[in-house]
Amino acid sequence: MRPVPPARHLLRAKDLIDARYRDQLDVPALARAARLSQAHFSREFRRSFGETPHRYLLTRRLERAADLLRNTDRNVADICLTVGLRSVGSFTTSFGRAFGMSPTAYRASYPPASARVRIPTCILQAYARPPYSSFREDNGNRPG
Repeated sequence: MRPVPPARHLLRAKDLIDARYRDQLDVPALARAARLSQAHFSREFRRSFGETPHRYLLTRRLERAADLLRNTDRNVADICLTVGLRSVGSFTTSFGRAFGMSPTAYRASYPPASARVRIPTCILQAYARPPYSSFREDNGNRPG
């Protein structure tokens, strides 16, 4: 049997979490966005997405934290607060459960951010363009 696709009202709440994961979102705020009672919202969210709204929010925050750990040199406490978490201890524990290692060990498993040079998109596009000569028309053998 195919799972029932989530209703539009649940997608509103999920989109809110995706867009504003840094904010202090709670079930009452998410239920209001979905225009459902808190209890009904929590049940339906879990049924549709396979996890509670709180777990989904925490997962988004931890994924963003992992990205910041890989791509910046910001300290762990700053990253914790940036993604909307309040306690570095809780962040470290949750991160360890999700990724199997501490945030510091996770960062150490990637090359340092300072070793990678970010190249602006405009420069990448300029060097990826074919030479102008390849766009010339063939003046040689025109049909008739």
